[in-house]
Amino acid sequence: MRKHTQYIKLATVVLAGAFITGCKIAKPVIPASMEVPVTYRSNDSIVSETTDSVGIAGIKWQQYFSDAKLKALIDTAIRNNPDLLSAVQRIEKANAALMVSRNAFFPTVDGIAAAGIEKYGDYTMNGVGNYDMNLSPNVNKDQIVPNPTPDFWIGLRTSWEIDLWGKLKNRKKAALARYIKEQKGAQFLKTLLVAQVSGLYYNLSALDNESNIIKRNIKLQEEALEIVKIQKEAGLATELAVQQFNAQLLFTKAAQYRVRQEIVQIENNLNTFLGRFPQSVSRDSLQPVKDYKQQIATGKAADLLVRRPDIREAEFELAAARADVAAARAAFYPSLKLTPFAGLNTFNPSFLFNGASFAYGIAGGLMAPLFNSKQIRAAHLISIADNKEAYQQYRKTVLNAYSEVVTNMTGIENLNHAYTYKQQEVESLRSAVTVSRDLYVGGRASYLEIISAQKVLLEAEIELNHIQKQQYLTRIDLYRSLGGGWE
Repeated sequence: MRKHTQYIKLATVVLAGAFITGCKIAKPVIPASMEVPVTYRSNDSIVSETTDSVGIAGIKWQQYFSDAKLKALIDTAIRNNPDLLSAVQRIEKANAALMVSRNAFFPTVDGIAAAGIEKYGDYTMNGVGNYDMNLSPNVNKDQIVPNPTPDFWIGLRTSWEIDLWGKLKNRKKAALARYIKEQKGAQFLKTLLVAQVSGLYYNLSALDNESNIIKRNIKLQEEALEIVKIQKEAGLATELAVQQFNAQLLFTKAAQYRVRQEIVQIENNLNTFLGRFPQSVSRDSLQPVKDYKQQIATGKAADLLVRRPDIREAEFELAAARADVAAARAAFYPSLKLTPFAGLNTFNPSFLFNGASFAYGIAGGLMAPLFNSKQIRAAHLISIADNKEAYQQYRKTVLNAYSEVVTNMTGIENLNHAYTYKQQEVESLRSAVTVSRDLYVGGRASYLEIISAQKVLLEAEIELNHIQKQQYLTRIDLYRSLGGGWE
């Protein structure tokens, strides 16, 4: 009785030490939420925004894009893109990890069929006991225990950890959060894919426009070269003028091949996103953007936290990190495990399926960390650092998201004004080319004025095409930055 009391005291001291160790671990202070602006508009912003709807982010990409050829390309990319298909497999792995954490609440059951042999010493408990039993007159010969002694076992053994402190529960929370995180990650990849495919498509259309601009200017420059050659034959121009007109024409012709190479490069990039080998991409020409104000319907600023998949991805990673901290804290406390067993056990195989061979038992124990507390503390500190890192990553993602929206909103507005003025500039330069040519023929202007007017016109038309392309790309970026395109 006295020994039993000593054992109880020792166990009490061990458990008390474990509880004290666990209580010393302070919880990390991480804000529960992050304050965000109520509006995208800054004090000096020229952009207005809507606050009574979800805005363009609520429009599916099939309705947002009207170009049938572009929609077919996006659909192909969603079905074949290697990165998106890899994301699906990451979701499967996260789902498997979630299954593991869910099953941790239930006991493990192992079916066992085992055989062994033991040679015990004469002065051991088994040796003395079996020796006395073998000499007893009431024991049959078949019941005599041999030495060495065979051991046969058929039955079930289980192990069951009772979740006293929520360790398993928090591991399950972390696994569930990471499973949802992978789903949001796949949605984010889809938004990027929609934006990348449509962006490359409009880049190709813009290059087609640029190629047409160059061809048109080549024709104008060829006509100017023919005029100056006629002027030279009439003694009204010099060979210098002819060579300068010819040099300008050769420069413009060379630009055609630069554009062709860019088209090939972008087509190959686009085909990679589509998960197919290099081939030509069918596309329509780039048309002027209309009704730009309808393209900056952003909805409520607070909706961005829900609409953007990368923000939700960072949010669930933060939730998983918090659950990891709670599980790491629970590792400081004692764990309770039950180990029941039941089966048939005998030293003689002829008795194995005899009812008298049935055996069962159950054991339970509290295990508290003592000498490995530093390792557990280190794991806890790592989980705290991961939690803080996840919060900063979440914060960075939110800041970037709002910055992207405001940048693209103002970009659409500014590009619209730039396009209007550049279009007027191109019209003026086209008139200037015609006037300079007429003046040159009439002897009231030099050939340098024609060359200068043609050069500036080519540059202005290419710049106008570039602005038009940027209008499309900025519209796509705003759609993506608002969280559109994944549904």
